[in-house]
Amino acid sequence: MAGQTFNEPKLSLNRIYTRRGDLGETSLAGGKRIPKDHPRIRAYGTIDELSAFIGAACVSAQDLASGHREIARLGAILLRVQHELFNLGSILAASPGDTGPKQPTVTAADVQQLETEIDQANSQLEPLPSFVLPGGCRLNTDLHICRTVCRRAERLILSLSRQEPVPPETLRYLNRLSDAFFVWSRQVCAVLGVTETLWCPIESASARSSD
Repeated sequence: MAGQTFNEPKLSLNRIYTRRGDLGETSLAGGKRIPKDHPRIRAYGTIDELSAFIGAACVSAQDLASGHREIARLGAILLRVQHELFNLGSILAASPGDTGPKQPTVTAADVQQLETEIDQANSQLEPLPSFVLPGGCRLNTDLHICRTVCRRAERLILSLSRQEPVPPETLRYLNRLSDAFFVWSRQVCAVLGVTETLWCPIESASARSSD
């Protein structure tokens, strides 16, 4: 296809188990065998976990989409993000030096798109008078779960980058994506007319016991 940026996948998944990982090792994309608890595996495994939680958020968005155009648009964005995360995982699943020029990954354009979407959503929101707590509706909570898993993935990739080369766009993308999840969670409440749950220190048991 003209103008194609990345190679298409060349897969034929007709056998699910191979028994090769029974002793705690797995293969990277280039064939190298490494332990399943290697920092690289933990990093792209957490990207996979994040994508699964985004899938749950997509389902929550679909349940609300018919009556809310902004949430339907958010659902489409979340699906795109899943594809971008698979591209990011693709680069992490290969040893440094085993990737080709058209290896799927995330790029500066992906980061810029997230920044644009953050700015668009945030422009519709009131400033926060306090920190916000997850809750209010299912989709808000789903997006906060995505945010926290995204932050964990970012930390793991940062740790990996201290041992092996990691494309800098991966960290930039995840840093921006976690911000996007936060803004989207607030946007959902605004669109649905749901009151956000704000952090209030005096709601703690210790504060109340002093009354």
